[in-house]
Formats: sequence, structure tokens, C-alpha cells
Amino acid sequence: MAKIVIIGPAHPLRGGLATFNQRLAKEFNDQGHDCSIYSFSLQYPSFIFPGTTQYTNEPAPENLTVHTVINSINPFNWIKIGNRLKKDKPDLVIVRFWLPLMGPALGTILRRIKKNKHTRIICIADNVIPHEKRPGDKPFTRYFLKSCDAFITMSEKVMADLRLFEKEKPASLVMHPLYDNFGAILSKEEARTHLQIPMQDKIILFFGFIRNYKGLDLLLEAMPSLKGIRLLVAGEFYEDEKTYQEQIDRLQIRDQLILRTDFIPDSEVKYYLCAVDAVIQPYRNATQSGVTPLAFHFEKPMVVTNVGGLPAMVTHNEIGIVTEPEPAAIAKGIEAFYAAGEAHFIPFIREKKKSFSWQKMTEHIFSLYETLQH
Repeated sequence: MAKIVIIGPAHPLRGGLATFNQRLAKEFNDQGHDCSIYSFSLQYPSFIFPGTTQYTNEPAPENLTVHTVINSINPFNWIKIGNRLKKDKPDLVIVRFWLPLMGPALGTILRRIKKNKHTRIICIADNVIPHEKRPGDKPFTRYFLKSCDAFITMSEKVMADLRLFEKEKPASLVMHPLYDNFGAILSKEEARTHLQIPMQDKIILFFGFIRNYKGLDLLLEAMPSLKGIRLLVAGEFYEDEKTYQEQIDRLQIRDQLILRTDFIPDSEVKYYLCAVDAVIQPYRNATQSGVTPLAFHFEKPMVVTNVGGLPAMVTHNEIGIVTEPEPAAIAKGIEAFYAAGEAHFIPFIREKKKSFSWQKMTEHIFSLYETLQH
């Protein structure tokens, strides 16, 4: 049995990172290890947080210890938490890295922990080079990466970015496990009844935070040519909503859209995924996406753009349709999906989803851990 600490967002913080960390901790605990999470008392100062709130009002996950103690902008806090964990001597610390801004805090905490000469540190890197660039990105990232012993990435793109900074340290590529904690698959009828959307319409889904790199504007440009197809947009604006609303009016597509642009709580996720025919990811650039494993879990075909790690997960004409990140190509991809029919993709999705397990993730983590023991 190993004593494991995950450093990263967790309840009451919301979003994909928190969901992932909690599910990974559950997996470790189910396997008989002792795993807790060290999360943030202050993750982002409110002036740089783009959404409405960083917190969820959903209940905390059961049987999981979360220490809400890290302040991302207070260096005295970093030393205090680092010393606390150094003294606590976990066998393994798993740290999430998704934003260079977190580099100083996390890098300092990890340097303190390592002084105990016992704890090994494995980073799960969601991004190494961020989607939106800011001053200080490179030095902050370099400072953080130097404090880790080994790495897990969930796409070849992130692995390639990592190797620009860290050429020698051990690293494994593991596909993002499936989110299986949002409930069972519902019938389309039940999901649409719950969301009060029409039963007979052809409906595609754009799901998740709305940011420029995710290409919602490209998808909106594609909509006028998609007669008889409606787009459900489910997720919160993380940038200026006004630009999108003006685009919708200019394109005269408001009647083709169903806009649910508030944060979608975990308890509602299954309804959105199960209500639609396919999930659309029109991204301009991508590393890996937490939406893809969601679509796999709920057995929904995907139309994705040919960027980053998306095509590796979504085999063309099997799991979904892969297209170029520009409006005419996206429209053609959606038409190709409907021409093939939803049922064509389901057997391929069911077969491939077997290989994305949380156990596979923990096996890779322990395999790296073993190499660090020698």
C-alpha cells in the first residue's frame, strides 16, 4: 500500500481538473492505497478568472480527504504547505500542471517536499505550452518541470512540448481515462424531455467552457449551410459573450441554436450528452480534451478538427468524423456524420472505450514510480 497525495483542484472547486483528480483518488483508494488531495484555498485571483464562479454548490465526493490549503499567490503559504508535506512523507506525489501561472507555487511546494529524500513526484501534464500565451510562461514552466521526477501526458502534442523542456526524465503517454462518474447512459427521449428540447430535431452539441481556441465561432459560421440541423451550446462563456451574440445575429442563425450558456453542474451533464446525435469539437488547437472521454462514456460519435490530440482519439469514419478547422470543412464533416448515421459509429465507440480505464492510468503511474526507485 502506498501513501499518495494528489496536488491539484478538487471540491469545492469545479471543472474538469477537479473531476479528474477526484476520480483518480477514488481509483487509488479502491485499490487499497491511502490517497488524499491537496487543493487550493485560492486557485486564481478573481481578476484573472474568466467565469462567474470558481466553486460548485454540489455535494463533496464521499470517502475522500481534500485539504483546501494552497494559496497560488502567497509564497509564505507555498513554503508552509511544502514543509507540511515534506514532514508527512508521502511515497508519491502526483501533481497536475495545466497553466504556467501555477509554476511558481507548485514548483516551490515540490522543492520543499523533495528535501525529505523519500517522496517521488510524478506530474500529469495537461498542457506544457498554454493555449493562451502570457508573459513569464517559459520561466514559470521551466521552474515547475525541474521539480518533478517523471511525467504523464495524455496526448502526443503535450509529450512533444514537454520534450522541448525536459529531454531526459521518464515520461509515459496514457490516453485520458473515461469519465464514468456522471451516471449511466439515458435514452435520447428521457434526456430531451428533461432539457425541454424538441424530440424530432437533428441536434449536435458543443460542450464546455467557451474560449477562442475551441472554435465555437468557426462552428457558428458553418451553421447557415446546415439546413434542418440545430446546435446545442452548453457551457459558460470564458471570454466576451457579446462578440458571439453579434455573430449569431449577423448570420441570422438564432432559431438554429439552443443556448444554455451557464456552467453545467455535474448532475446535469448526462442529459446534455444523451440528448444529442453527436458532439462537435471545432477546435483551432488542442492538446487533449476532457470532452472526448465524456462522449466516449455516453457513446456519442464526434466531429472533431484535425488538431492536437483529437484525431488520435477519434478515428475517422469509426469513432466520428475528422475535418479541417475551417467553417466549410466543419459543415461538410457534420453532413458526413448524418449521411453515415449515428448507429454506424456506436460499435466502434463501444470497442475503443474499453481501453480507456482508470486502472490503466494507475498502472502507468506505478510503472513510472518503480523506475524512480532504482
